[in-house]
Amino acid sequence: MIGGGDWSKDRLIPDIINALNENRNVSLRNPNAVRPWQFVLEPLIGYLLLGTKLFLDPINFSNAYNFGPNSNDVLTVEAMVEKAISIYGNGKYKVEDQRNQPHEAGLLKLDISKANDELKWFPKYNSEDAIKNTINWYKIYKDDIANIDEFTEMQIREYFYE
Repeated sequence: MIGGGDWSKDRLIPDIINALNENRNVSLRNPNAVRPWQFVLEPLIGYLLLGTKLFLDPINFSNAYNFGPNSNDVLTVEAMVEKAISIYGNGKYKVEDQRNQPHEAGLLKLDISKANDELKWFPKYNSEDAIKNTINWYKIYKDDIANIDEFTEMQIREYFYE
C-alpha cells in the first residue's frame, strides 16, 4: 500500500523521496521483486464496505478478504522506481550488490477474487495511478507544504468522484 505521508524507515516510497530530495541515487536492493502496488484509499474503501456488510449481515460476511490490485496489474520494484522518478521529474537509481542482502520474497500478490465476487469490490486505481498520486503528494509536500491538507482532500475527492 502506498500513499502520501509515509515516512517510515526502510520503505521504498520514503526511501525514493528522501533520495530524490537530497539529489542522491535511489538504491534498489531487489529490483526484480514484484509487489502489489495499491493506493492507500483502495483497501480502506474495501474495509469500510466489508464493515457495512458485516453490520447488515454478519453471518454471510464473517470471512477473510484481500483488498489489492488486479492480478494483471504487476510491476517490479525497478519498474515502479522508474515510474516514480519519471513522475518526480528527475533522479536516478542504482541496483545494489544483491549478494549480502536479506532474503525477500520475489513475488507478492493478493488474490482479490473473493472480494470481487462476494463484496463487489474492485480497485479503482491501477499501480500507475497509485504511484502518480503518491509521488505528486510528496512533491506538493516538499514545494508547498502550506497547502498539503488541501491537496490531500483533493486527492480523496478525486478518488470518490472522478
